Amino acid sequence: MTSVHDDLDPFPDVLSKAITGGAEALFLAQRPDGVFDYSEDNLTSTLGTVGALSALHFADPDGSADLVAAGVGWLRRTQNDDGGWAMVPGLSSEAGPTAVASAVLHLVDRAGSAESVRAGQRWMDDFGGLDAIPHPEVVSWCRQYYGFAGWLAPEDMRRFPLELALWPGLYRRVFDLRVPMAFALGLAQARHKPLTAVQRALARLAEPNALKAIRQVYEHEGSTGAWCENAWVTGLVCTGLARAGLAPDMVAAAVGWFRRTMHPDGWWQTGPLDSAWTMYAVRGLTEAGYADDPRLTASTRFFVRVQQHRPFLAFGCPPGYWGWAGTEGWPSTLETGEILSVLSRTPGDEQANAVERGVDWLTRMQDTRGSWGLCVRNTRVANSGPCPMTTVQAVDALLDAGVPADDRRVRRALSWLAGAQLPDGAFESVWYRHHTMGTAAVLETFSRVGRADGEPARRAAAWLERTRLPDGSWGDGAGAPGTVEETGWAISALLAAGTDPAGVRPGVDWLLEHRDSGGGWPSEAVNEYVRHVSRYTNPALAQGMALRALGRYREAIR
Repeated sequence: MTSVHDDLDPFPDVLSKAITGGAEALFLAQRPDGVFDYSEDNLTSTLGTVGALSALHFADPDGSADLVAAGVGWLRRTQNDDGGWAMVPGLSSEAGPTAVASAVLHLVDRAGSAESVRAGQRWMDDFGGLDAIPHPEVVSWCRQYYGFAGWLAPEDMRRFPLELALWPGLYRRVFDLRVPMAFALGLAQARHKPLTAVQRALARLAEPNALKAIRQVYEHEGSTGAWCENAWVTGLVCTGLARAGLAPDMVAAAVGWFRRTMHPDGWWQTGPLDSAWTMYAVRGLTEAGYADDPRLTASTRFFVRVQQHRPFLAFGCPPGYWGWAGTEGWPSTLETGEILSVLSRTPGDEQANAVERGVDWLTRMQDTRGSWGLCVRNTRVANSGPCPMTTVQAVDALLDAGVPADDRRVRRALSWLAGAQLPDGAFESVWYRHHTMGTAAVLETFSRVGRADGEPARRAAAWLERTRLPDGSWGDGAGAPGTVEETGWAISALLAAGTDPAGVRPGVDWLLEHRDSGGGWPSEAVNEYVRHVSRYTNPALAQGMALRALGRYREAIR
């Protein structure tokens, strides 16, 4: 392959061809409605299937016996040779999915799945058991399933304090987006877990409020029978309500939803990511020179159409946000920030009102400390509380929408970010593995506001330079092989910080050499479903980050 090191040609032909080929390969995934759709191979979910099986076991064991049998068969077929399961079949075994998959098989098919259960529990023993899982929230969910399976006594299962439902501001900060799941399981515990007399009295007082919050989410999404369009989340809610003997209409609707959405092979999905796929695809295309391409008009209209104009009451969110799925999904700062940046970079006037409303939402959702979390203001909940990467995505959106760099919102965020930097110069990211993408995103934002020479940016750039792999690529910064996603983001950030293009040319070469036969790039499981526990791939992120990096490199060498 021709090297981009050919200094005789300032615009190497291989670079232009790679950008054109990658863009056209990406456009092949675009639907007529503007969505870049990667659902065919990327929604299969062990957790979704586990959630569905537990819910059907408690809510409709006889009427849904056929669904349960199909799900059991799929779980047994997708068990890894080492005895474990991954969230997405085919990946390396993970503790969380292995724990709940073996427990639910013991619950719903004790005799037929005994060997699969034993193999799963052997894997868990070798891993170190539940206490070795590096995420206390995941441990608590797993302990619930161990309790369902009879492996833990009810008194040993973590209690979800139902009395928090009496104080909406408090329960949002404590439970965050887990409100419907935590309350549903708390309602069940009020009937099955030994409680003190005071706890029982408070649970009786809180029950109406807990049911109200669960129903608020249910009705916001159109009363389809699902919560978050996600079988894992819906499974937890339905399981709790069914075990509590409450809300029979919602339980019956959930059972119907599970029947409608089971794949013929016997699995249930994690939930669509229409907005998440599309925002990264369009962002990459705009930075690769396709902002004026008429094919992106449909995507712009899609974003305008799915912005939500009703408050999300259960989380205390005002209107004006985007979620990761459709028109009635859950709010997300990550998607809202990225989509605002995309709309601000694409031509046309029809998105102006959407941008204005999105800026207002981000402004109202900024934490008092200056950061942003996922969907609840001022929460500190792991996996959805304040996050450096989520914060800079919000800041970038404000800057792209025309907010000046010296605006108080931006200044407060930058101050918080400086304090959140790790001792080695890296930054955390809740939604992407380890530190490369989080560090790159923060470096880019500091550079945009004229602070590339400040200490946080210099330390972040030094960390990226230090963790570059010998082949020119970037992995997770902790020794993993390079990926397109991490390499693309690192290149883009270093160029934004003023790094000489020659300094990132090995990474550009690496991207060019790792194209697939169709002109695009392979994706890796760098997206965190639950940080440090379960991961998945987002093919649109890989394509978008490669195009963003190559587009910026082409501009830099001009």
